[in-house]
Amino acid sequence: MGPSDEDDQPVSSQVRASDAERNQTIEVLAAACAEGRLSPEEYSERSEATLTARTVGDLSGMTADLPAHSPAAAVPVPVEITAVLGNESRKGPWVVPAHLTVRSVLGDCHLEMQQAVIRQHVTTIDATVRFGSVTIFVPDGLDVRMTGRAVLGAKSSELSGEPRPGAPVIVVHCDVFCGAITVRRPPRSFNWREAARQLTAGRR
Repeated sequence: MGPSDEDDQPVSSQVRASDAERNQTIEVLAAACAEGRLSPEEYSERSEATLTARTVGDLSGMTADLPAHSPAAAVPVPVEITAVLGNESRKGPWVVPAHLTVRSVLGDCHLEMQQAVIRQHVTTIDATVRFGSVTIFVPDGLDVRMTGRAVLGAKSSELSGEPRPGAPVIVVHCDVFCGAITVRRPPRSFNWREAARQLTAGRR
């Protein structure tokens, strides 16, 4: 882009984008994906580009082909889970919202999905870690996609195998500094009845 091209753009489009504006754009993209206007692949690509967008004009380009509507009206208020100097977890048959914000600051946060109720096709998890960790336990068959950045830390998925056709999609936006966000299979629970049966059978 040359100087003449920049001069043709509105001054407002050249203003540096804020984190709040980036988050708002991601909410619009999430709503469009939930409505079927964007495929999960398009949503993943655009949300990744949104995280590194430099100007307000760059952000506008991410939603230029989407209907103009208020993100607050289109997307439910995100549920927040925060672990500060401690541990926080969600487990059992809990209802997973369409948009979940997770923060870990000098803490440890666990999200267990194996018994959770997921009603929407696309679930967005915004995970921020500062000197802590977030671990998401996902059963086989779900489609998990990780985006974002990790500085002096790590974001990783230990899942193996292909997601089942039409499986729920979980998009994890990572913002890590001196910490870790990990997606892995649930730990195997110990079956006391089976162990007792095998022990009894061995004594016969």
